[in-house]
Amino acid sequence: MSTNPNTPNNSEEVDLGQLFKLIGNAFDRFFNFIKSIFMGLFSAFVWFVFFTKKHIIILVLAGITGVVIGYLSTSTSEAKYQSSVTLVQNYPIGENLYSSVGYYNDLLKQSDYKILAEALNLDEEKANSILSFNVKPVVSENQKLLAFNDYMKELDSLAATKIEYEDFLKNNEDYTHTYQQISIESTQRSNFKSVFENIVKTINSNPFFVNEQRKDIAELNRRKDALELALVKSDSLQNTYKRVLEMNSKSDKSSEIGITFEGSTAIEKTKEFDLYQSDLELRAELVEIERSLQDKAVYCRNDIQ
Repeated sequence: MSTNPNTPNNSEEVDLGQLFKLIGNAFDRFFNFIKSIFMGLFSAFVWFVFFTKKHIIILVLAGITGVVIGYLSTSTSEAKYQSSVTLVQNYPIGENLYSSVGYYNDLLKQSDYKILAEALNLDEEKANSILSFNVKPVVSENQKLLAFNDYMKELDSLAATKIEYEDFLKNNEDYTHTYQQISIESTQRSNFKSVFENIVKTINSNPFFVNEQRKDIAELNRRKDALELALVKSDSLQNTYKRVLEMNSKSDKSSEIGITFEGSTAIEKTKEFDLYQSDLELRAELVEIERSLQDKAVYCRNDIQ
């Protein structure tokens, strides 16, 4: 009895034949798909050529008409100029600012240039040249993320899990951002610096914010006085401590040989250093209060561009 190892297996031949057939069908379908795409593109091109040939006169006339209308519109329309100012809110005056800008735009829609001129303290001719007012926040994506992070810190852990960044942006009003930009579009190349100043002046004269400003400045002045008094007492304490050290050094016999430094390690601090560090902290807080007083002097600062 003998065996032949080279005898092919019929089941394997059938499987390989079916595999190659499937691969061939796949290639056929792929090439037919590519062919259909090219045929569709070619058909569209032929249709476009015949359509253009049939309506060539209408297309040429439409093109010429469009060019003429565009040229006439550009040459006859009035030139438009834009001036803008960036405001920095020291108080939450944004809603009041947006309301004021909306009021000015309503006056423009009604062509009530006399009232607009009186509101902005400018001549009626210049007011007549104004086309529109616009206000928008000046905020970057990074500032939005920081605002979202500050908002999340104010919430408890349970409420914070239900707030998404996209929901925060949808519910966050534009007027809440610190930086706001007001733009004026007009038909004259005019300097609208006085207009912006009058808008800011109107906001700064709001009775509610006047009262809030008075209370904030009074509180800051009280803190400033307390810190200045603390600095005076700290200086007096340091002078007293120095005199005690001098008296101890004179009565100490070891002072004839050398000087001993206490608290020389990183862990042990001398009383002199503690007093000096306290002075630095008090002076740093005084600087912050001075800056806050300057900011609270007005509700919004402007930077004419």
